[in-house]
Amino acid sequence: MRVLIIYSDQSFLYIMIFLRELLTMNVSLNISRLKECREKIGISKLEAAKRMQLSQPAYLRYEAGTRIPSIQTITVIANVLNTSVEYLTDQSDDPMPVSYTISKTADPELFEIINICKMSNDNMIKRLSTYAAKLSEQKSIK
Repeated sequence: MRVLIIYSDQSFLYIMIFLRELLTMNVSLNISRLKECREKIGISKLEAAKRMQLSQPAYLRYEAGTRIPSIQTITVIANVLNTSVEYLTDQSDDPMPVSYTISKTADPELFEIINICKMSNDNMIKRLSTYAAKLSEQKSIK
């Protein structure tokens, strides 16, 4: 990651160079990891495209490696496939997500739970986490 240092007399020039580098960054999608993550959650290419709100041909081109998605699209793909941008772009070998994007319209219950947690103290968050873990254990037993 680059650090931008701006000097008052050349600030415009430095900002333009930084923006040009940012906009032309080559982001390489590992297509075998993309396919692996899709298959891991057991969805078809068509279902993946629907969940990502992409056209089927666009998703097929991404998975075939004939089209390179933007970093914003890779972020959406990672979120849907429950992995990280870093894993899909070979910056990490850990497939676990490093963040989640929760939409109030798409998942209002989960959004509300997160909202409650953000307004709670540490003790309440620990209690909610323990309760969620117990619920998860009960679900896996059944």
